[in-house]
Parts: sequence; structure tokens; C-alpha cells
Amino acid sequence: VRPGPIQGDMVHPYLKRRAGLEQASYPNQAIKEVLDRTLGVPLFQEQAMKLAVVAVGFTPGEADQLRRAMGAWRRPGVIEKFSEKLTTGMLANGLTRKFAEQVFNQIRGFGEYGFPESHAASFALLVYVSAWLKCHHPAAFAACVINSQPMGFYSVSDLVKDAQKHGVEIRPVDVNFSDWDCTLEYTQPGQPALRLGMRVVRGLSQEAVSLLVQRRREGGRFPSLEELRRRAGVSRRVIMQLADADAFSSFQRDRRAALWEALAQEKNEVEQPLFELVEASDETQPDLPVMQPAEEVEMDYRTAGLSLKGQPIMFWRSELDQKRVLRARQLADSPDNKYVKVAGLVLLRQRPSTAKGITFVTLEDETGTINLVIRQHIWERYYRIARRSNAWMVHGTLENRNGIQHVVVHRLEDLSSNLGAHQPKSRDFR
Repeated sequence: VRPGPIQGDMVHPYLKRRAGLEQASYPNQAIKEVLDRTLGVPLFQEQAMKLAVVAVGFTPGEADQLRRAMGAWRRPGVIEKFSEKLTTGMLANGLTRKFAEQVFNQIRGFGEYGFPESHAASFALLVYVSAWLKCHHPAAFAACVINSQPMGFYSVSDLVKDAQKHGVEIRPVDVNFSDWDCTLEYTQPGQPALRLGMRVVRGLSQEAVSLLVQRRREGGRFPSLEELRRRAGVSRRVIMQLADADAFSSFQRDRRAALWEALAQEKNEVEQPLFELVEASDETQPDLPVMQPAEEVEMDYRTAGLSLKGQPIMFWRSELDQKRVLRARQLADSPDNKYVKVAGLVLLRQRPSTAKGITFVTLEDETGTINLVIRQHIWERYYRIARRSNAWMVHGTLENRNGIQHVVVHRLEDLSSNLGAHQPKSRDFR
């Protein structure tokens, strides 16, 4: 979000007027002609230039100098040089001091880089098209965004969960169905399912996957791990990565069974030259213990940074319930200004340069996401947890207004030791 219109106190009045909660007013017809289409609020640089002409009496050349000053967003204070001339000109044209100061504060907001209208329109078109695609073709939209990673604000895990919320069936990585990229699978009328591509498996070579997929297309699906190794010629490292990622489920092999079989085959290959005349014995695979759900989810996060089987916080929910920790989905029904406790994985930390030291954090539990607001003195008090831990319990005050919930943080507790060694890393921005 560009900070200029926010700092100039333009965003909230515009939104209130658009929602019919506030009426726009204009001191004269000339100013109405400039601002009427944006409900009395100058949102674009071009409007600020026109205001300088009709309200102050600037020449076109002076208005262009103002435009240049508004564009110098990396040099704070440049716009201040126009303060006296803008205010004096508006007073001389019969406008009130209150209006003159309001307009100057709005123009000063562009000193933190407000949008030109042409720039805003270009972005708006992209947003409109993207929103249409996401609404009508959510599976294709999600697949394309994931295949374009790394990019943007959200992790693959965030994108997968968002697609699921919009009704998309997500299918796991599987050597007999997945390509390198995510693909769509049409098995019934309606929206297709999204098959995760092997690109989501951390450390996996695209070259090795491309060869595997080529051999599968040439000879059909692989009936067994042994056949996959024989036909695709993949290395032990690739087999271990795929087994860790639970990519052999179509062989009716879970992670531990697949790893054991891979290691056993390698052992036989190493021993074969020495005992090639001896008939191979049938070594029975041991009865390996089944992985617990929490172990499965932890391994999913370690290998791919996401899980379709669950979310780590769910395995601590009974303990959190005893401490009266709310779920994310409960916040919408909780009263404004209530003291609450929430817990989750840290997905995102962001501290904009214009936020006066405030850090915005997104937590995730098994029911959704939670928006946190952390003031600078709280951040500094809990700095070790705030910067290094990726799982928190939060004590704070709920702000629940106009359908939007935030928790203003008072205290942080570190939950990382409860959730195992392989927690997803947050995406941090400034």
C-alpha cells in the first residue's frame, strides 16, 4: 500500500464517502470539477496539480514543479517549500484556512509517493483481471501463481490454503501424477482439482524431475519404486527426497516404508557385484511403526513448507483451550476492545517505514489467520521472541470494527519449542 494517500488523510474519508457514511462537500464549483469523481478527495498527483491551478492560482509551469516535488519521495521536506505559497494563494482566493491546511496536508502526503492516475489505472486493470480469474477459475489461478514462485507477498502454503478456502481441491505430490509444475486434473464436472507439482519439494532437482516425468509419459505410470528407479534412473538422493515428501502414496507406500525400500534396493545394488552368482534372498520388510499425525505434518513442513494433512497448532489445541486461547475464526464474533489470547505460526512480519515503528504480523492457526499490531516498545521488550521465534502465544486487545479484526499486542510467549524443529519460516518485509 502506498503511504501517501494514507498520510494525507485521504483514504478513510474516501472509503466512508463511498460507503455512504459521509457526504462530500466542496467550497466552490471549480474545486468540485477537480474532485467530484473521487468524492472530494484528491487521490492522484494530477488532481493535486489541478488543485494548485484552480485553488491557488499556480501557472502550469509552477504546477509541474509541484509535480516534481511530489515525485521526490526519497527526499523528505521537498514539498514543504511550497507550504507558504499554497496556503497564501488559497486564502487570497477566498478559501478558509482550515481548507487550505487540509489541502496542503493532502498534497504533502504525496511526498511519500502518491500514485499518478495513469499508474493507478494500470495496476487497477491487473487487479480487476486477477480478481476475475480468481473468482471464476480459482484452481487455474492458484496453479499459475504457485508455478511463478518465488515472487510476491505470500508463500506457497498461504496460496494453497487460500485456494482451499475458495473450494479448490488440492491433491498431494505423487510421482505417478505430478509434473514439475502444478497442474489441473479434471475428474468430474465442475472446477478441476489442483495437483501439486514436484517443484514444492525442497531441494529437488528440476532436471531429475523432468527425466522422471518423461519416462512416465513414455512407458506409463510406475507400478513400484523398483520400476521407477530402473526406468527413470534417479539417484538415491532424489528417491530419499521424494520419500520424505510422501510422494510414493500411489505405490501404497508411506514415508517410512518407501525410505526402507529405497535403502534396501541400494544395499542390494552395492552387494550384487560380489554375490552376483548367489540367488538373492527375499528379505522381508520389517513391520515399521506408523507415523503419528503430528509427525506427518512436521515432515510435510520440513520437506515442502506446507501440509495437506493438518496444521501444527491443532495438535496443541487441547492445551491452548485450557488456557482460554481463542481460535482465529472466533475473533469475528468477539466484542471490540476485549482482552484476548491467540496462538499460531508467524507467517509474515512487516514494518513499513511510515508506520512510526509499528510492526504488522500475521499469525496462522488451524482455523485461519490473525492480524497483529505490535507497537515499538512491545517489540523491543520481547525482541528475542519477536525476531527469532516462528510460533507465538499472544496476549492483547481485540479491535473488531467494520468486519475487520486486529489484535493489539501486549505480551508475547514463545511456542516454538512445543512445535518441533521444522516450523515454516516467516516472510518478512519492510
